Amino acid sequence: MVEDDLSFGKILKDYLSLNSMEVMHMKDGLDGWKAFRNHHFDLCILDIMMPKRDGYELAGQIRKENAAIPIFFLTSKGQKGDMLAGYEHGADDFIIKPVDADILMHKIKAILKRTGEPVITQHEQTVFNIGKFSFNFPMRTLSLDNEKQILSPKEAELLLMLCNNLNQLTRREEILRLLWKEVNYFTGRSLDVYVVKLRKYLLPDPGVSIVNLHKSGYMLEVKHH
Repeated sequence: MVEDDLSFGKILKDYLSLNSMEVMHMKDGLDGWKAFRNHHFDLCILDIMMPKRDGYELAGQIRKENAAIPIFFLTSKGQKGDMLAGYEHGADDFIIKPVDADILMHKIKAILKRTGEPVITQHEQTVFNIGKFSFNFPMRTLSLDNEKQILSPKEAELLLMLCNNLNQLTRREEILRLLWKEVNYFTGRSLDVYVVKLRKYLLPDPGVSIVNLHKSGYMLEVKHH
């Protein structure tokens, strides 16, 4: 949560924390961006009028880094133009102050339920060795030696699907239906972003790669060392 009104921010943070949310409160857009780069979040709540970097600019930066993370604008700027600008900068919701905390809580729970739903899988295996990596799906960790990458829920679900079809094609449409619930241009672009992220995490082991097979899907390929 990035909110420059410290007393309002503290009240909202305390309320969300009481409802089992783990909240990091930053006081300006620059600190918000640094926090986003250095930690894993499931959702962003941004004020618009803030020092150092406004909410629109911050949302644009976040969207370039993560195409799928939910973004809420929480602001006293309630004109139609403000709202349209918010949606143009990648917002999933635009909430005008003063906010009803219970409604905000329900909005957060609803969108996290959609974006963070675990994959329903018939495979019982949840821990995998991928080349030199160890992948623990329940913990959402990808480990190599003493380095540990915490994956987002969607990253972990995508990697689980690829692991369950190791060295075989996982069809693009199947991934989108299971993880994104719909197949269209935008969900397809979002999938591509997640594949790029997983490839980056797997770079330290040249024997592991995610191969794009003629636009029909992806294959997690592990060469024997």
